[in-house]
Amino acid sequence: MSQLSAGAGPSIPSRGLRPSPDRPSLTSSSPRRLEKAAYGFLVLAAGVSVLTTVGIVVSLALPAFQFFREVGVGEFLTGTSWTPRFTEKSYGVLPLITGTLWTTAIALAVCIPLGLGAAIYLSEYASTKVRKTFKPVLELLAGVPSVVYGLFAVTFVGPVVLKQWFGIEVQTFSVLAAGLVLGVMIIPTVASLAEDAMSAVPRSLREASYGLGANRMRTVLRVVFPAAVSGIAASIVLALSRAVGETMIVTMASGSQAKIVTDPLEGGQTMTGFIASAALGDSVQGSLQYNTLFAVGITLFVLTLIINLISIRLVNRFREIY
Repeated sequence: MSQLSAGAGPSIPSRGLRPSPDRPSLTSSSPRRLEKAAYGFLVLAAGVSVLTTVGIVVSLALPAFQFFREVGVGEFLTGTSWTPRFTEKSYGVLPLITGTLWTTAIALAVCIPLGLGAAIYLSEYASTKVRKTFKPVLELLAGVPSVVYGLFAVTFVGPVVLKQWFGIEVQTFSVLAAGLVLGVMIIPTVASLAEDAMSAVPRSLREASYGLGANRMRTVLRVVFPAAVSGIAASIVLALSRAVGETMIVTMASGSQAKIVTDPLEGGQTMTGFIASAALGDSVQGSLQYNTLFAVGITLFVLTLIINLISIRLVNRFREIY
């Protein structure tokens, strides 16, 4: 009895602690080939993204540097005349910037209220069946080619909607028509991302608001909207970046005359519109006229980069995690 209590009996070998010679150990230190290959593919994908960005910056910066060796940065950013292809050449980019700002501002004035309204309806008011039907239809707008939107602006929005329906005497090419159609094109961006952000707000916050006596609209405006403000801000900034970088709509609908735009009923050229039209010309590679493409391109790149940095800061500042 004492021997049993002392544990002096015959020892029984432990099974399961020692791997069988016919079965591989689950704790083997050797890396699995498939996992290693997947890891290498992920690293390669991340590296390609970084190298692509670096390549874009280098390809823009080198010709732009040659341009700014002949044209001063101050003259480029503050000049009010853009005539790089005329006999009397001038390299002031302000006309292109004003055209870009006009079309972007009009587009945001269209897409923000309509996009946020659609997001609120889908998130807070629509039934599940309506949401499953309406949201894919809304997102189909994002798949329409921009050249189709450009034709729509030139052939219908300008001459029919603005002139005939509203009696607005717009020119054949105008930043107003281009901005309106551009705003319609980026509505799905705002609506989809904002709806996702609002749907991610916990239902407990809504129920607490209802418990205090608030109606649905007050709950949306005072509870859900502030809680999802980081995602909503990100959707607006993304739409802003999309509007600044759009090419075909503004090339076809806003016009090709580079001038400082003071009236949205007039035509005006944007930065992307100039790049699209001038890239098809017969400029000699390496010439000053050719390098204007890269000077405008790097200006657009810096502008978009600033917008993205602002968006990241806004999202990090107002982000709520539930």
